[in-house]
Amino acid sequence: MFLFKFIWRFITFFLLVALVIPTWALARTWYVANNETIRKADAIVVMGAAQLDGRPGEILTARLKETKRIYENNFAPRIFTLGSGAPGDRFTEADSGRKWLITNGVPRKAITAVAKGRDTLSSIEAFAEVAVKTQVKDIIIVTDPYHCLRSMTMAQDKGFTATCSPTRVGIASLEKAGFRYLFREASAYLAYVTLGRRGIHISDHVA
Repeated sequence: MFLFKFIWRFITFFLLVALVIPTWALARTWYVANNETIRKADAIVVMGAAQLDGRPGEILTARLKETKRIYENNFAPRIFTLGSGAPGDRFTEADSGRKWLITNGVPRKAITAVAKGRDTLSSIEAFAEVAVKTQVKDIIIVTDPYHCLRSMTMAQDKGFTATCSPTRVGIASLEKAGFRYLFREASAYLAYVTLGRRGIHISDHVA
């Protein structure tokens, strides 16, 4: 009888943990996406997304529009665009983003392209290497709403003070992203905080 009670309590505890932890990750991801506020910083950091032969795709364009908006509202004097290209690409996400910003009126000298990294963590690590030389510590990350928490967490783990300005339009906006994107990002966030680098390959790169 005692053994049966012990096994039952163990199973109950395991099931409770299996429900509570994913629910916590979902709630955190949703809350940050809906409630994050930004303040003035040293720089704006634009997370990369797919580009099409030098032209930003829809998700990257939405991020660049938000970057331009907060830059023009004087939240930060510098912009860093992140992201390498896929194998065989002629252009990188970072360079495509920089070109779009310049074409749309942002001064060339304000933008630095960091053309490394095919996932969130490696992109932030590449940015961190550059930031050491520029004394940038306080940053605003621009990315999709449900991607904010994970991006901020990774940046904070690299020593940055980070807030996030989520995109307002496009297929990854709160209006259109849907539960699937929320669940994917919550899962990736949970994998990162529990497994670290080993957990970053869970559907990390946004096409």
